[in-house]
Amino acid sequence: MAKLQAFIFDLDGTLIDSLADIAESINRMLDARGYPRCEKEVFKQMVGDGMEKLVERALPEAVRSEALIKVCTEEYRAQYDLLWQEQTRPYEGIVEMLAEMKQRGLKLGVISNKAHRFTVPMTEHFFGKGVFDHILGQRAEVPRKPDAAGAHEMAAFLGLQTDEMAYVGDSGIDMQFARNSGMRAVGVRWGFRSEAELRECGAELLISRAAELFDLC
Repeated sequence: MAKLQAFIFDLDGTLIDSLADIAESINRMLDARGYPRCEKEVFKQMVGDGMEKLVERALPEAVRSEALIKVCTEEYRAQYDLLWQEQTRPYEGIVEMLAEMKQRGLKLGVISNKAHRFTVPMTEHFFGKGVFDHILGQRAEVPRKPDAAGAHEMAAFLGLQTDEMAYVGDSGIDMQFARNSGMRAVGVRWGFRSEAELRECGAELLISRAAELFDLC
């Protein structure tokens, strides 16, 4: 097994607890259209597949259409632009773990299904510029996770093979993404999805604290 040279992270539910701001942004969009709000906890199962899929899941089933989903996604983005800093915070121990990894000379990256225009500024806001060597959010021209395209793009940028990288995430999609691309699949227990989902989708290791990642170094 290749020695790990880089740790690549999912964003929402892994590095940051963003659920409250996502939920409120969606619910304000729903409010404006007279649709019922969604309870905060249901968003744990709704996020992870990109913004349009999140909006589709939040809309009442009877009104869903491709055209409405596109319009409502733009309305959600406008709300999220205003709210993403309100309650979102890094999870405990993340900032310290990243600083130690940088000190050890490890490469760091982010690959998220959140839109690229949110992923980059949010990551830099919460963790600072220069902490991560490369940040990739969802872009129209690149298939989203669990397709391996983003992992190969990251590996090429870092000058590594995918088996020299670990991917750390909180969902089954993240674990499938790691497996599909040849990265080590590390699941976090503090995120949005269940331990059972992580195991079923191929997690090689489950961690309860960020510092446990150093066991892989």
